[in-house]
Amino acid sequence: MLVNLRDICAIAEQNNMAIGQFNAPTLEAMRAVVDAAEATGYPVMIGHAEVHEDVAPLDVVGPAMVALAERASVPVCVHLDHCEHLSYMRRALELGFTGAMYDGSMEPYEVNVENSARAAAMCHDFDCGLECELGSMGSREGGATAQGGTAEEAGAIYTNPDQARAFVEATGLDALACSFGTVHGIYKGEPHLSFDVLTQIRERVKVPLVMHGGSGVSDEDYHKAIDAGIRKVNYFTYGDKFAGEAASSAVDAARVAGDVVYWSKLSSVAYERLLEDFTQVIKVFANGADPVA
Repeated sequence: MLVNLRDICAIAEQNNMAIGQFNAPTLEAMRAVVDAAEATGYPVMIGHAEVHEDVAPLDVVGPAMVALAERASVPVCVHLDHCEHLSYMRRALELGFTGAMYDGSMEPYEVNVENSARAAAMCHDFDCGLECELGSMGSREGGATAQGGTAEEAGAIYTNPDQARAFVEATGLDALACSFGTVHGIYKGEPHLSFDVLTQIRERVKVPLVMHGGSGVSDEDYHKAIDAGIRKVNYFTYGDKFAGEAASSAVDAARVAGDVVYWSKLSSVAYERLLEDFTQVIKVFANGADPVA
């Protein structure tokens, strides 16, 4: 069942849970996202990030994502993640994406506001929900800058709660991605999240809040963040890592046994590991809520 960002976040608000958004640059990942959601009975978001264009072109993966969502037995939002160019966003909207994130967090505040408002107008024409980011995690999607650092090492700028209220009012966005201690990529140590910042933002804005850089966060901290207002969590790096490790182990085992290494076998191994990981993560994000489908 294909739904938009606003509707899926409304489900999360009603049930005090978070929706997992899983970037899926491969067919194995796409299948695992939807299959895990159907197995658990919880809504999910399947995503494509602009930074993955060289791995999985939007025009190729977009229609496949939309088709999988339309025939799913649970609510699924097809989401464009970390889009920095509005022309790229329009392409996704024309393909049927029902959620989009404009990321102007590295731009001056005034430019971020202007472009976010333009993105909101564009999404409105397609009945698509819009997410925008205020503040910065320092590290970029894809790990191009300071991958693996803590928030401080990555140069994170925590979201200013008062500025968040003005940002939401000026842009007309539907969900706000905020910086409160997470980073993209693999963590070097234990993440330290500022729930005080998150709580202050929640007190000032009435839109769903989004956590990026969710990999490496403990189950306990996920639950605290959800109770503080997080309604969408982006998850990619650790799932991608686990699938890579599973495929690597399968290669090693085949070589020890003197067997031929077939890609189709590795593809199946990666899918199974992703399905296992995504199923567990979706249950954590449910925060104790009953399945909705």
